[in-house]
Amino acid sequence: MKTSVKLIILSLLCISVSCKQKNNENVEINSTHEPVKEFSDIERVEPPNWWIGFENTELQLLVKHPNISASIPEINYVGVSIKKLNKADSPNYLFIDLDISETAKAGKFNITFKFENAEDLVQTYELKPRDKPAEDYAGFDSSDAIYLITPDRFVNGDSENDTVENLNEKTINRADDYARHGGDIKGITDHLDYINDLGFTAIWPCPLLTNDMPRGSYHGYAITDLYEIDPRFGTLDAYKTLASKMSEKGMKLIMDQVANHCGLEHWWMKDLPFKDWVNYQNIYEENINSWTHETTVTSNHRRTTNQDLYASKKDKEGMTNGWFVSGMPDLNQRNPFMAQYIIQNSIWWIETAGLGGIRQDTYPYPDKDFMSHWAGAIMNEYPNFSIVGEEWSYNPLLIGYWQDGANNRDGYESNLKSSMDFAMQNSIVEALNETESWDKGLVKIYEGLANDFHYATPKDIMIFPDNHDMSRIFTQLKGDIINTKMALSYILTLPRTPQIYYGTEILMDDFEKPGDHGLIRTDFPGGWEGDTINAFTSNGLTEAQKEMQLYLKKLLNFRKSSRAIHEGKTIHFAPEKGVYVLFRILEEETVVHIINKNDQPIELDLTRFEEVGLAGKSINNVITGETIVWNDMLELKTKGSIILTTKL
Repeated sequence: MKTSVKLIILSLLCISVSCKQKNNENVEINSTHEPVKEFSDIERVEPPNWWIGFENTELQLLVKHPNISASIPEINYVGVSIKKLNKADSPNYLFIDLDISETAKAGKFNITFKFENAEDLVQTYELKPRDKPAEDYAGFDSSDAIYLITPDRFVNGDSENDTVENLNEKTINRADDYARHGGDIKGITDHLDYINDLGFTAIWPCPLLTNDMPRGSYHGYAITDLYEIDPRFGTLDAYKTLASKMSEKGMKLIMDQVANHCGLEHWWMKDLPFKDWVNYQNIYEENINSWTHETTVTSNHRRTTNQDLYASKKDKEGMTNGWFVSGMPDLNQRNPFMAQYIIQNSIWWIETAGLGGIRQDTYPYPDKDFMSHWAGAIMNEYPNFSIVGEEWSYNPLLIGYWQDGANNRDGYESNLKSSMDFAMQNSIVEALNETESWDKGLVKIYEGLANDFHYATPKDIMIFPDNHDMSRIFTQLKGDIINTKMALSYILTLPRTPQIYYGTEILMDDFEKPGDHGLIRTDFPGGWEGDTINAFTSNGLTEAQKEMQLYLKKLLNFRKSSRAIHEGKTIHFAPEKGVYVLFRILEEETVVHIINKNDQPIELDLTRFEEVGLAGKSINNVITGETIVWNDMLELKTKGSIILTTKL
C-alpha cells in the first residue's frame, strides 16, 4: 500500500512539473531527485556532453543559436555553477564558463536561456560517469607496432553509407583516385583479426570526422565538424564499437587530430564567432564570394622559425598564421575561446572512444605556446597517455625540439611524448639506395642513429618506412624487395615506436605516378565486393607478395614479445665492407640485426663484437628458425638482413 502511494505522489509531481514546461516525452531524475524533462531548443552546444571527475573542474560551453547572446542562462544542478558568460562578436554565440565541482553527480540537467522579450529556450545537458580511471588510459609506446590506414581506401564494410545525399561529395567513384571510394569504419572493424594476426598492436586511421568538402574529402584532413563522425565512414556508435573490439584484443586506437586548420565548409565559417577566430579572417571575409587559391594567404612553410634565434617576426607570422591551403582555414589558437575549444574537443574524444593515443597533424604550424598548453592539458588528465606530433623535417634538431624533456635553449617545454622521425626514414632510404663508400650507403643510418643523443627519449620517437603523404617504401627503394625487407627489419628493431602503412605487407607501390597522393592511397585488394585479388586471404597475390606478407608477420609477432627490442640497450658497430650490425640487449635476451649489402658471399668476423658477450652461445634466426653458434665467423651467403635472437 505504501509503495502505491509513493508512486502516485511521484506521478503527480512529474505531471505538475510537466505542465510548466514544453511538451517532451523524455523525463529523467537528476542528482537533486527532481524530474528532468529533456529539451533540445538550441541549435548547437559543444561539447555535446561532459564527464565528472576531471582534474580540471572548468568547462566552457560553445552555444550557437540565433541571437543567443541576448539571453541569460540559468542552471539549477548540484555541483554545477556558471562562473562567467562571454559574448562573442557574433550575436549568435555565447560561451558559458562552468565549474563542475566534486559534489556534481552524473546525470542530466537543463540550461534555461532567458530572454527579456522572447520565450525561454531550454537545452538538456548531460554529465556522464567516467568509464575508467585516468591512469588506465594507456598510450602507445615502443612495445607497440602501429598500422596506419587511410579508411576510405581500406575496406568497404557497409555499402549503405556510400551515398549520403545531404553532403557535398555524395557518391563514390573508385575510378577517380581523388574521389571517395567507400572504405569505412566497419571495414576496419571487420578485419581486426587480420591486422592483429599480422602482429600489430595499434591502429592509426587517418581522420574519420566529417569532411563536407566539394572534392578530395576522402583523406579526412579538412574537417567541417569536430564532433561528428563522417556519415560516409559510419556513426559514432560504429567508432566506439571499433575502439571496444580493439580493446578486447589488447589493441590501441590512435585518433588523427588537426589543431592547425579546418575545412572551408566548416559550419562556423558561415558565421564566425569572433573577428579573430581564424587567421587572415579579414581577407577571407572580404573575398568570401570569390575565394580562390590566389586570394589565400598561405603559410610560408618555414618550420624552422619555431626554433630559429634569428627568425624575423614577418617569417614567424607567415609560418604560423598562413593557411595550409586555400580550402583549409588556419585556426587562431591565440584566441582563448578557440584554444579551449580545441583542448576540450581532444579530451572529449579520448573519453568517448577510450583512445590509446593521438596523432596530431602538422604539429609545427599552430601557435607553439598553445600546442604546449594543449598537450599539457591532456597529459595532466591522462598521465599515461601518448601523443605524437608530425614534424616533417630531416633535421633531428627540429624533431627533438618538440619532444617532452628536450633541453631547449629557449626553454620551450612541449609536453609532447613523441615526434615523427622523418630524418631516420630518409637516411634509411638513402643508405639502401646508395652504393657503398666512405660517406655514402650504410654510414647514413649509422650516423643517423648516432643523433639519438639529442632526443630526450629515443624509443618514444615514431619511425616509419612511409606514410599516407609520401611514396610507398617499395617505390622509394626502386622496387627492390630485398632492400625493402632490410628497411622494414631495421625499423622494427630500432629503439623507436614503429608505424607501418597499410599495404606495405603486400608491396603496394606508386610507380605509375610516384608521389601522387591518390595513388599512394590505393584501395587495399579484397576490401571491395568483386575484387579479383584478396590480400586478406592471399587469393590472387603474387608469390613475392605472399612472401613479404609472411615475412612481416613473423617479424612483427616476434617483436611483440621481445622486451630487448622494446626497452633494451642499443649497441651498433660502424659499417664495414657493406655490412652493418646492431644489437638490442636486455639481461635475458639479445637481438642481433645484420644488414648485408653484398651480392656475393662474405664472411663476417664475429670477434669484432666480443664486447656484446655472445661468444659460444646458441642464437636463433627469427625468420627461418635456424639455430647457429656464435663463434669466430659467420658466413653471409646472400644480400639481405638477418635477425637473430638468444631467446628460444
